[in-house]
Amino acid sequence: MTSNDPANRYTAAAIRAFAAQSGPESGGTGELNAMARQIAAQYRHDTLSPAMVSGIMRLVEFAALMVSGYAIGFAYLGLHVVTDWHYPILILIASSLAVILLELTDAYQIARLYSPLRTAAIVLPVWIGALALTALGGFFLKVSDEFSRFWAGAWFLAGFALLAVLRLIVAHLLRRWARDGRMERRAVIVGGGQAAEKLIRSIEKQPYNDIRICGIFDDRDNRRSPPIVAGYPKLGTVSELIEFARITRIDMLIVSLPLSAEARVLSLLKKLWVLPVDIRLSAHSTRFQFRPRTYSYLGSVPMLDIFDRPIHDWDSVAKRAFDIVFSLLGIVVFSPVMLATALAVKLDSKGPALFKQKRLGFNNEAIEVYKFRSMYVDQSDQAAAKLVTKGDPRVTRVGRFIRKASLDELPQFFNVLKGDLSLVGPRPHAAAAKAQDRLYHEVVDGYFARHRVKPGVTGWAQINGWRGETDSDTKILMRTEFDLAYIENWSLWLDLKILFLTPLRLLKTENAY
Repeated sequence: MTSNDPANRYTAAAIRAFAAQSGPESGGTGELNAMARQIAAQYRHDTLSPAMVSGIMRLVEFAALMVSGYAIGFAYLGLHVVTDWHYPILILIASSLAVILLELTDAYQIARLYSPLRTAAIVLPVWIGALALTALGGFFLKVSDEFSRFWAGAWFLAGFALLAVLRLIVAHLLRRWARDGRMERRAVIVGGGQAAEKLIRSIEKQPYNDIRICGIFDDRDNRRSPPIVAGYPKLGTVSELIEFARITRIDMLIVSLPLSAEARVLSLLKKLWVLPVDIRLSAHSTRFQFRPRTYSYLGSVPMLDIFDRPIHDWDSVAKRAFDIVFSLLGIVVFSPVMLATALAVKLDSKGPALFKQKRLGFNNEAIEVYKFRSMYVDQSDQAAAKLVTKGDPRVTRVGRFIRKASLDELPQFFNVLKGDLSLVGPRPHAAAAKAQDRLYHEVVDGYFARHRVKPGVTGWAQINGWRGETDSDTKILMRTEFDLAYIENWSLWLDLKILFLTPLRLLKTENAY
């Protein structure tokens, strides 16, 4: 039984019951039905990304080769010899070459990791090649005589044994993780009928398939789009898919519509692009032929990449490490300022020094953001239904100062450590926040696309002057435009630039009150 067998998730009785409940029209209300909610509950936990597993395998094999080289050298030659510069350099070069050559031969592809005995035919010549190239370099540099032949032979045998054993262990783990649903890419099919059935059958035929199909969403009624396709239920409309993707951990949306249905495809993409997922257009049955490099593939099933999920896999690891390091540094550096601010808030007016407010975070999830209290307790606006304006009587004397200097935001370093916020990203807004008399998402088409990444303590919009009161449509439009530009162009260098420019740009306080 493969990981995509519907019996793993839906009983036949449950599917029949759902089909019986589905009326001929199945109109889109935006509210998920009971079956969709039941299925969504199975996919609320995070999974291991195949890209992350493959990357970790590279690091583990590199470390194993390095450690074995040092260990054999220490046992046979002694610490004073193996710590001389010759041996560390040789071990580093040979281990690096091995990993690079394994990468070039696709030995880190998940399908290859599933078959350790078959890849042994690749691993052995790669390891021989890495050592041979290193030895050749030593020969031309006239330093090869300085190395022990016994040590080199022992390291060759130990290195190959380690690589073989590691790959046997990883193959076992991959099968167990796939069986338990811990390592998979979760996909939703958009569009039903025969095209969706053909696509699903093609995906499920792929060897070592890691795609978990969670269900189908289609705006068409049951007469044009059956409630059950290839054993998978139609869970609702595209509007309901938005809510489904908000409460689950979905990796990919696959649009199963022909390119000839241009108007319908564009209409779907306009609704779906705000989600933090990969969006692919199935090219399985299209009559259009593009260059091979145009396609990405699920196994051998061709896909056209429409949108990529921003800041994922190793990028998310790098950004999280960046956040932890700099937020800890910020807490240490600003701790005297935070203590003084907390004391000033307490002395100025009755109530707690901290103010906690619900805001919208990644994927529209509710998060609790910390701030120093800047308003009188009895006039605090938890929902942010009314914007703070210039001379607002709700703001305390200390509150006016700390809001202008953005000192009220300093406790958000702790939100970053918790993982609710990033140091840099679109600023989180309260759900009831408005531009004039309209909610932000009513003013800006695609406003929720800001939530494809974690919100930040500071952001690209803020350092470009778009902070403070949003008393006009233009202000929230421009803020959103800068936030989306940040998401599309993200890099660690951009985060670093924004972080160091923030104190300078905060000197301009005319829009903060």
